[in-house]
Amino acid sequence: MASSSQSPAVAVIIIVFLAFTLLTLPDFAAASTCTTNGVAFEAIYCFGDSITDTGNLIREGLGPFGAINRLPYGETYFGKATGRCSDGRLMIDFIARRFGLPVLDAYLDTNSSFVHGVNFAVAGATALDPSYLETAAGVLMPFTRSSLDVQLGWFETHLASLCSSPEQCRARLASALFFVGEIGGNDYNYAFFQGKSIAETTRLVPPVVQTIRDAAIRVIQHGACHLIVPGKFPVGCMPSYLTAFRSTNPADYDARSCLKNYNKFAELHNKQLREMLQSLRMEFPSVRIQYADYYNSALQILDDAGNLGFDEKSRFQACCGAGGDYNFDPTRMCGETGTSACIDPSKRLSWDGIHLTENAYRHMHKKKLISIRRDKDGGRGRCRRGDSSPETYKRGKNSGYPNSGDTHYDNTRHGFFYANRQKQHHLRPPSRRPNTKLTRTAMTATPTLTPSNE
Repeated sequence: MASSSQSPAVAVIIIVFLAFTLLTLPDFAAASTCTTNGVAFEAIYCFGDSITDTGNLIREGLGPFGAINRLPYGETYFGKATGRCSDGRLMIDFIARRFGLPVLDAYLDTNSSFVHGVNFAVAGATALDPSYLETAAGVLMPFTRSSLDVQLGWFETHLASLCSSPEQCRARLASALFFVGEIGGNDYNYAFFQGKSIAETTRLVPPVVQTIRDAAIRVIQHGACHLIVPGKFPVGCMPSYLTAFRSTNPADYDARSCLKNYNKFAELHNKQLREMLQSLRMEFPSVRIQYADYYNSALQILDDAGNLGFDEKSRFQACCGAGGDYNFDPTRMCGETGTSACIDPSKRLSWDGIHLTENAYRHMHKKKLISIRRDKDGGRGRCRRGDSSPETYKRGKNSGYPNSGDTHYDNTRHGFFYANRQKQHHLRPPSRRPNTKLTRTAMTATPTLTPSNE
């Protein structure tokens, strides 16, 4: 790529803790639909970063990025900042509504009962442990150390308050939907914005994918039967990337005016992730594991922005920012002095140069219906006990995944049930039991999902 006109502030930008949020929900391979008058899933559990975080980071402490905890964040729907990195609701809020569930509370919200699931995602979180990124890759963590492993620890602590045995946990989790990601984007974002080249950052891809695999297996071992694992976005189309890595060479841009090399990097990650998930499906044939193709969905919504009611001329411009070609300035983020929000966020795709507006989330939510078939017994019969036993998975042996034993990253293995875990996780609140037990709703084999008007 030709030399960029980056300022030194780009190295500090590290605001990339927030991933690009052009989202859509995939059709499940089972290809039938779900109904809102017979809830398909009794709970949703989410792991990830700012795409999904509904308030964990603001409870950890925001440091210099306290702007997401004040207006204009949250102005469109909530009328106040909630910790969501948008002007309103996120994709996960629309997903919960679709299944007749309340919005998911953040795990660090001690006033929540978590009857219908928990949101463990933390804005700025990485897939890899911070210690690994710092020592092996020289990448620093500017915002949070609540990596995917920490979030899984929170989940396991929550399980200890929810059920008293592995069998009971498996029974409960069989009727839950799990989102393992989007995660991993910040591992790469931090590297890029701290001056690492694409070649250097490419070395992080195998351990990131392996860590996502490990996470999926951990929740499967607990009894998860329905998993969605998203891929990476076309980051070369993000206002933040377009600003930070601006090039004077026209050949560095594609026909959409996105940065080609950064999008190719995203494609590389997604290719390895899809290969890993295919091997995981073979290893756990009775578990439904779906890859969510955020990359191509993002490009589709960019191409169709005008027809969807967005201002096509500003599709690469943030609604909230401090000016410039992309209305993005890493030294003055949305909500800080010298920034302002556009009059009508519903006409913009990008909210702050990194995240989508609520209206963009709404359109992505409508783009495809979730299509998930549940068995007559509520899905429990799909996950045989042998499929979720810890013996099923031996790291680096017979996994069917290329390089599964070759990466230098060693994610500590854990036992099957974690009620008495010795490992302590950052900012984990005390164990607590929900005030209300989950109630099973009678299900049909192929219920029908009626799209809401939201």
